[in-house]
Amino acid sequence: MVFTTTERHIDNYGWREQWGMKFKWTPEHPTPEGLMPLIHTYDTVATEAVERLDEISPPSYAVELYKHGGVRLYPGKRMKRDLYDLLRQHATSNEKVRSLWSEVNTVPDWVDWEQIEKGQRVFYRYGGPAITAVSELRLGGMGSGRTVETLDRTGGFSVDVVRRRLLETTQHVLNVTRDLESIKPGGDGFADSVRVRLLHATVRRRIMKMATVQPSYYDIRTLGVPINDLDCIGTINTLSAAVAWMGLPRQGIYLRKQEIVDYLALWRYVAYLLGARHDWMATPESARRMMESLLVTGIRPSGASGNLANNIITGLQDQPPTYASREFICAQAYWLNGRELAEALGVERPGPYYFALTLGQCILFATLSYMNRSFSSLDERNIKVSSNFLPSPLGLQSSPIVRLCFRAISDSHYPKFHILSRLQGAMLQHIILE
Repeated sequence: MVFTTTERHIDNYGWREQWGMKFKWTPEHPTPEGLMPLIHTYDTVATEAVERLDEISPPSYAVELYKHGGVRLYPGKRMKRDLYDLLRQHATSNEKVRSLWSEVNTVPDWVDWEQIEKGQRVFYRYGGPAITAVSELRLGGMGSGRTVETLDRTGGFSVDVVRRRLLETTQHVLNVTRDLESIKPGGDGFADSVRVRLLHATVRRRIMKMATVQPSYYDIRTLGVPINDLDCIGTINTLSAAVAWMGLPRQGIYLRKQEIVDYLALWRYVAYLLGARHDWMATPESARRMMESLLVTGIRPSGASGNLANNIITGLQDQPPTYASREFICAQAYWLNGRELAEALGVERPGPYYFALTLGQCILFATLSYMNRSFSSLDERNIKVSSNFLPSPLGLQSSPIVRLCFRAISDSHYPKFHILSRLQGAMLQHIILE
């Protein structure tokens, strides 16, 4: 018997289908009851460190707002501070800051650098289809209606900035996979990961402060803490397990068992640097079960889900390096995320021509992937070419930049005479890390 997405009886073990993915549900799968408490837990180490860093070096927008004693907005104002540099500079001057710095620079016992490097090679061995999988699965990730409530409040996926946001995510992926030195402490991929962790803590603090002043702005009881442990698991899942068992197979590419082990090891270490829970990635079996449980637990598209998913398509269409049409991007969304989820996100269904193009691309990717990995000389050449080629057409360099601009908040969100609320809203409008 196969259970469909409309059946929610989690204790019915056996084969089921969820959002176009068929799998066998077992007692070992994390249940919704077991996962949902994670929406109320989060990375306290980074949050406490950011609190101290804000005291040591207050954001420039906050200084100016308090200095002038008003609530004037500075739309073009950018603060000239880098939280990663601040963390490094003050690692010995404050206990909370030192705790975070010590944690990220302590390499866990389970890390095998040779295996991490092999995981990086897996990514570039399947460079084209891997990048395609990451992009389209991220679009499918907008199906988490609870998570997009946080994304919607940051404004990072609005039409005018979504392309840059996606390129920055891609840049982070390329930096952590570039080479072994990049992911080791002090490398670009390492620094990028810590920056993202600090960014998450900053966003979490700001939204929680806003929710304290104006509860209707964000319902913590229902939605959970912004960027909570379950959100972080979902993000890492999209870049790792979902690529291995959804993104690549749906393009006709099946990783070998050892490749999956190595690739998961790489992203488990990235998860560690991001302050995300990572024990579920210890084995391929547990990682796959978590991926399947997230399909059952986390994917509940909302109106905001559809808006953000379509913003992603709008931001990517007719853009370099591929200048892919909107119809082609939509066809890929249907192909890699499944018809049911794509329709739930309001992605328009393109004509047969664009599905034929997508099929042709999959055949090309699969043919080249299987051919290259079958011969060591071709494999080495392909990995080298991919690692050199992928960043160039995207206009990405090794310099890490992470930005997040908060959505403008109208005065109607605040009760009369709540000056503190308006001040918080002004501060929230622009959080930019350079």
